[in-house]
Amino acid sequence: MSKLLGFLRRLARFLRHRRAAVGLAILGCVFCAALFAPRLVPYDPLEQNLLARRQPPSMQHPFGLDELGRDNLSRVVYGARLSLRVGMTSVLLAIAVGGLLGSMAGYRGGWADSLIMGLMDVVQAFPTLLLAIAIIVILGRGQTKVLYAVAFNAIPTYARLMRVGVLAAKERDYVVAARAIGVPPRRLLWRHILPSCLIHLQVQATLGIGTAILEAAGLSFLGLGAQPPTPEWGAMLGQGRGAIFAAPHIVLFPGLAIMLTVLGFNLLGDGLQDMSNTRSRS
Repeated sequence: MSKLLGFLRRLARFLRHRRAAVGLAILGCVFCAALFAPRLVPYDPLEQNLLARRQPPSMQHPFGLDELGRDNLSRVVYGARLSLRVGMTSVLLAIAVGGLLGSMAGYRGGWADSLIMGLMDVVQAFPTLLLAIAIIVILGRGQTKVLYAVAFNAIPTYARLMRVGVLAAKERDYVVAARAIGVPPRRLLWRHILPSCLIHLQVQATLGIGTAILEAAGLSFLGLGAQPPTPEWGAMLGQGRGAIFAAPHIVLFPGLAIMLTVLGFNLLGDGLQDMSNTRSRS
């Protein structure tokens, strides 16, 4: 009961943060659209009607039709599924690999720290987009390859964040006391050090999902990600860029979807960061 009350108090304090509440509302709408897409959209996102191609928004088609006569609303809603999946999965993968490397570097120190952080410096020395393109060229096109490329670019960020957290936690009194009474290193790391680093990873992960969605959309825009006729926001922008003046609605609504989703994650991350700073000061 006390845990439930504590959770409700934290939730109420979080919702009083206006930007975080707005971000949570935006993301709630996006996730609901992605989850219930088959029940929400009136048309098949792959169904074509070439006789009505580029039809502007109307009561029957609120977002209009694209260059092949497909319902734009259906494609935008279904595109949320793919964009969210790529953004969240790539961040989870980056956290798993980067967190492991960062914890090893921070806890072991010495040559392990120098080697791991040196590799992270090499990765970060390359421009993000060029490195992602190089990875996709090696692995081949496709949304799964985009996921790997985006995750690889994000690994150094989480590795450095975890390393800093581990280095700070190692010097705390309860960790020093646990080491003094003979707690095994593995248990010391998993039970006493890593939990204190999770809040910072949580904040960075929330912000990182928005960045990952933007990067994945940019690669799909270049034709390296989702391939036609898959509904994906970046690919929809790339396929409709030739009609941006004749039928601007084709690129307007996918662009707005990307903007609102990234904005939602950024606002949510700002709220979590403010809460973590308040907790640290307390």
